[in-house]
Amino acid sequence: MSLVGYARVSTTDQNLSIQYAALKSAQCKKIFSEKKSGTHKKGRTQLDACLDYLREGDTLIVTRVDRLSRSLRDLQNLAHDLKENGIHLKATEQPIDTSSAAGNAFFSMLGVFAEFETTLRKERQLEGIAKAKVQGKYKGRQPTARTKSDQVISLIKEGLTRQAVAEKLDIGIASVYRIIKEYMEANPTTTLPGSRSKIKIAKLDVSMNVENNSKFVRGKSKAREYIEDEWITQYDMFKPEKDGWDYILKVPYSSQKDLEETVYDIMSEAQSTADMKNCFAEINVTHKESGKHW
Repeated sequence: MSLVGYARVSTTDQNLSIQYAALKSAQCKKIFSEKKSGTHKKGRTQLDACLDYLREGDTLIVTRVDRLSRSLRDLQNLAHDLKENGIHLKATEQPIDTSSAAGNAFFSMLGVFAEFETTLRKERQLEGIAKAKVQGKYKGRQPTARTKSDQVISLIKEGLTRQAVAEKLDIGIASVYRIIKEYMEANPTTTLPGSRSKIKIAKLDVSMNVENNSKFVRGKSKAREYIEDEWITQYDMFKPEKDGWDYILKVPYSSQKDLEETVYDIMSEAQSTADMKNCFAEINVTHKESGKHW
């Protein structure tokens, strides 16, 4: 039953010493630290190492929970993982200690606040888009992964893993899988390195809402159509109700990190598609098997 600390600052010109001293005072025997943005878990190698190090009965100690993540949805997923593995979470500067009865309420409240965060984010997005349009600056985001198809295939042939290719080209893992799938369909007699490796399939429950940015645009139906076409092609999409906004996607993955990267890519690409049609998309994803929510 070890006390393990994690410290993080967002930029290289910030100092970790204050957090480090607080964690030492809390009797942490081992401390992981890094200088990295805390929007979500992606790319935070020391946090990954810390989570791998923790064992059942251990306590993860931070100065404040926003050191773990500034996204409530990510924090909820992380808290769920800790609880599932019998690991407690404690903050030195906040009344958070999940080894107590009050701490269990913390887990429940995270879900409520995560939904609140989603609503606020959508409102800010709409306000930002409206302001940009008034200033004549709004153009929407353009997808870039397809322009890197040749590079993806070339790197795969060199022996890089799917995840390594995604990181090297700064695209989502789902885009890598899609490009490989399209390449294999066009070249059925070709075998790419790793194409026969065993992967798992995650069944994701997705709830989506697409709305026009204003009453003067009519892109909602087209945006939904394009998003659904993409999901059918990539993830064997199924709709429980023909006219509903709930979906089931089958997503290939080889690790939990791989799955999270794919989910972020699914959400980002759908929002990009909606943007190009002068709409916004709100998406919630659940993986019931692991209890994760995005």
